[in-house]
Amino acid sequence: MKMRVSAVQFALKDIKNAQEWSAQVKHYVRNAAEYGSEFVLFPEFITTPLLGIGEEAGGAGRPIGTLPEYTELYTSLFSGLAQQYGMYLFGGTHVTKRGDALRNTAFLFKPDGSWHTQDKLHITPTEAESWNVEPGDGVEVIDTPFGKVGLLTCYDIEFPEIVRMVRAKGANVIFCPSCTDDRHGFYRVRYCCHARTVENQIYIVTTGTVGSLTNVDFMRANYGQAAVIAPNDIPFPPRGILSEGDINADMLITADLDLALLDEVREAGSVMTWRDRRVDLYTDWQ
Repeated sequence: MKMRVSAVQFALKDIKNAQEWSAQVKHYVRNAAEYGSEFVLFPEFITTPLLGIGEEAGGAGRPIGTLPEYTELYTSLFSGLAQQYGMYLFGGTHVTKRGDALRNTAFLFKPDGSWHTQDKLHITPTEAESWNVEPGDGVEVIDTPFGKVGLLTCYDIEFPEIVRMVRAKGANVIFCPSCTDDRHGFYRVRYCCHARTVENQIYIVTTGTVGSLTNVDFMRANYGQAAVIAPNDIPFPPRGILSEGDINADMLITADLDLALLDEVREAGSVMTWRDRRVDLYTDWQ
C-alpha cells in the first residue's frame, strides 16, 4: 500500500488580519491537492502570526497565552479544508489551554471533519520558562485507512524512548512538525529523525517554519526544511531521503510512501533493527 504525503515549509510573516493567515493556509492545501496528496503536514507554532496582528513595528506581540482565543478559527479552518479536499491535514501545532495550563498541541484533521490531538510531551526551556507551556500526559497512535500513524512534535523526536513506544503501538509513519530558530536546533531535530527511522524501520515526515515574525518575541528567526525520510537500507535511497525542500524556502514537498517496503526490510534487510532490539534488556513500554 502506498500513501502520498506533502510537507509545507510554512513562511511565517507579519500579517494585518486573520484572513491573511487563513488565505496562506488555504493556498498550501490547494497546492497539495493538485499533487493528489492524501496527508499534508504543517509545522509547529503555525498560529503564532496571529499574535502580531495590530502590533506596531518592533513590538513584542501579544502574550502566547492569548493564542487559545483563536482555537475556533484554527479548528474551523483546518476541519473545513480536510472535508473539502478529502485529506488528512496535520495542522502543525496550536497553543491550547487545559484548565489553567498551556499546552503545545498538535492536531490531525480528518476527511470527515473530526480531529485528533496530541500534546507535545517534551517541552523546551524557552517554552517552559518564557511561555509557561506544560508537557502532555501520554501518547497515542492514530488509525487511518493506511494504517496507524504517530504524531510527535519537534523536541519529542529527540527522545528515542517515546518513538519506540509509538512504533510498538503499531505506527509505521511518524509526522513531526517542528519550529527551530537556528541551524543548531534544526540539525538536532533533523539528525534525530534520521536516527529514529533507522532504529525503528519507519518513515518520518518532518517540516519546520521558515521566515520571521518581526513583532512576536521568540519567533523573530526561523530555520527550516521539510523532508520525507526512510531507513538507510536497500530499497530506499542511500541517504534515506525520499524528498526534501530548499532550506528556508516558502514551498511544499511531496513523496509517495510504500508501506510494503517497510515489511520487507524488517524481514530481510541488511540489518533488522526492529526485530533485533533486546527487549530482555530494555522494553518498549507501551
